[in-house]
Amino acid sequence: MPPHSSPITPQKNKNRVEAQAQALLVDSPFTRREGDTLHSSYTYRRNALARDAATGSLKVTPQVHDFRFRTNLKPTRTGVMLVGLGGNNGSTALGAIIANRHGMSWRSRDGTHTANYFGSVTQAATVHLGWDGTEQVYVPFNDILPILSPSDLIVDGWDINGANLYEAMLRSKVFEPTLIDQLRPHMEGIVPKPSIYYPDFIASNQSDRANNLIPGSSKSSHLTRIREDIREFKQKHELDTVIVLWTANTERFTDVRAGLNMTADEILASIERNEEEISPSNVFAVASILEGAHYINGSPQNTLVPGIAQLAKRNNVFVGGDDFKSGQTKIKSALVDFLVSSGLKPESIVSYNHLGNNDGKNLSEQRQFRSKEISKASVVDDMVAANHILYPDGKGPDHCIVIKYVPFVGDSKRAMDEYTCSIFMGGKQTISMHNTCEDSLLASPLIYDLAILTELSARIQYSSDGGVTYQPFHEVLSLLSIFLKAPVVPEGTPVGNAFMRQFNALTKLFTAVAGISSDSDLQLEFFSKLPSGKAIGTAAPIAPKTPVKTVTDEALPGLV
Repeated sequence: MPPHSSPITPQKNKNRVEAQAQALLVDSPFTRREGDTLHSSYTYRRNALARDAATGSLKVTPQVHDFRFRTNLKPTRTGVMLVGLGGNNGSTALGAIIANRHGMSWRSRDGTHTANYFGSVTQAATVHLGWDGTEQVYVPFNDILPILSPSDLIVDGWDINGANLYEAMLRSKVFEPTLIDQLRPHMEGIVPKPSIYYPDFIASNQSDRANNLIPGSSKSSHLTRIREDIREFKQKHELDTVIVLWTANTERFTDVRAGLNMTADEILASIERNEEEISPSNVFAVASILEGAHYINGSPQNTLVPGIAQLAKRNNVFVGGDDFKSGQTKIKSALVDFLVSSGLKPESIVSYNHLGNNDGKNLSEQRQFRSKEISKASVVDDMVAANHILYPDGKGPDHCIVIKYVPFVGDSKRAMDEYTCSIFMGGKQTISMHNTCEDSLLASPLIYDLAILTELSARIQYSSDGGVTYQPFHEVLSLLSIFLKAPVVPEGTPVGNAFMRQFNALTKLFTAVAGISSDSDLQLEFFSKLPSGKAIGTAAPIAPKTPVKTVTDEALPGLV
């Protein structure tokens, strides 16, 4: 058996400003710091709605809810285990971390490039705080609360193919050769751990890659082996937090039915019975949860069946999914929201793409394509439901999705979309778009964000009873929805796909936790006479009133 991965311990990155040098000071009666714990209170305003069944009238009652948050300000030592470490996303994500740690630069025909984390919301996006009298003020997302850098993450994982990570980079053809050459000494010794292969769940054309497998056919034994891998990884690297993230092949959908996977006990029993409908991703999810590791599904299959969500609740860990939202669908989630919000009615959306990486090869078979088609098609549903003027019967636009496998284009996916809208007085508007998506270079930053925000969420507890009792967020971590095509949400709650609504929900949550007033975007000060400023909200002040430095200049754990 070949040697398996020995993830590199993070080193100081000369390109990184240690933990953010410019601290953000929050001077508020609603925050208090005690050692490494930040206490904050926040008044959440919403509308309670009731519709009169007889008249159809809608009654709106504004309500306020007082929340308290308790946040551990010290990021934990965190490891990420990728299912599909040797694939395009896995090798790209780890290679980029190493390139950033070492401040690597490389040349291409376009010039010299330096390692960065562009495409990551946590590392490269900014949040609007307000107006300082002379200009609009934006701060980096990672200035709001102390969070990890991707360079802090310790990465390991599994793959059904035994190629080392240098060979995986050569095969994927994502990075420039001059960067691959620099990464070779760091990546060549890393070999993914053996993984699980159940041929019925992924395309038959993947069989020739499957040479690095956990032996046997017992799903119970496979579960035990994966649990051992997670436990060993955590102990070896002295980790506080482990996150397992599926970035492997898209599986077909699995059945969801009573007796199989509707409860935690059912899915555990089904694994023990070696039920055929238990997928590899089910086994990885269950193993993660039983080991206290959070689990994120980055592919479109329905891994997070009700029994797995229940098991996560029982074991106090987070689960999230489904399917990275990185290119064509991310644009769709912004563009359709723009069109509908403008009073234009999308009638037809035709989305075509072709790609030549292994994801495209796997999706060339119908059952795996169907999983992807479902996740891509659902992205406009909430935007259609939001406008009954345009869609009085609730029927959305004709929506066609085509994916073709063209080996020559590799990881450089070509996406072509046509949006046809009904407009004023019987007119039509057609928008045609061509988008070249570097698939793994768009998806890998999402892996970082999903891991980093899961770790942050695990450090936050909230109270809705005035601070008497505190609890974590719901085990189905729907605040990650911005990064996912088909967000999994708690039962009975709405799914939201509109990009800016997701972004605002994410940023406003973390500014609230930090004790910062949410930017309402009203900008009343620019077209009205602003009344005298005063402390806002009805939330009970947290005494004593002390400015809170939410970001420190201490090195984050994981840097040595």
